[in-house]
Amino acid sequence: MSKAFTREDDAELPLIIPPRAPLPDGVPNYVTAHGLAELHRELAELAVEREDAERHLDEATRTRALAAISARRAALESRIASAELVSPPHDCDEVRFGATVVVESETGTRQYSIVGVDEADAARGKIAFVSPLARALLGRSVGDTLELRKPSGAETLTIESVRYESR
Repeated sequence: MSKAFTREDDAELPLIIPPRAPLPDGVPNYVTAHGLAELHRELAELAVEREDAERHLDEATRTRALAAISARRAALESRIASAELVSPPHDCDEVRFGATVVVESETGTRQYSIVGVDEADAARGKIAFVSPLARALLGRSVGDTLELRKPSGAETLTIESVRYESR
């Protein structure tokens, strides 16, 4: 058999660890209670993944898997250590971190929740507080309008409601 088809080549491949969502330098790592819980859940899942790798993988595969898990765990632990939990404000109609905002535009009604970078998921309407849209919404109140510049052109948004969930 040619060396090209042996498992030894796998050990020579560089270890690729998917990066965490970027947090700009000097920006606090704000998290919601739900976001912090998700980070801890992810850490617990990595512990289970590590146990599975230790029990079920052959030595060569296990070594690479454990290295990848260790790198992911280190990045996650660093993110958790830097997390600053932001509690939702009481009786506030201003858009702040943790707000769920309903906006109206020419294209319809949309809802966004302003969350930490690790919790952001644009497909589910969760936007990172450092995103351009979140920065445009922060500090605004119900009834305020703003112009959002997009590659497809400007869009006017009107804030219809602001709410905070207590968790």
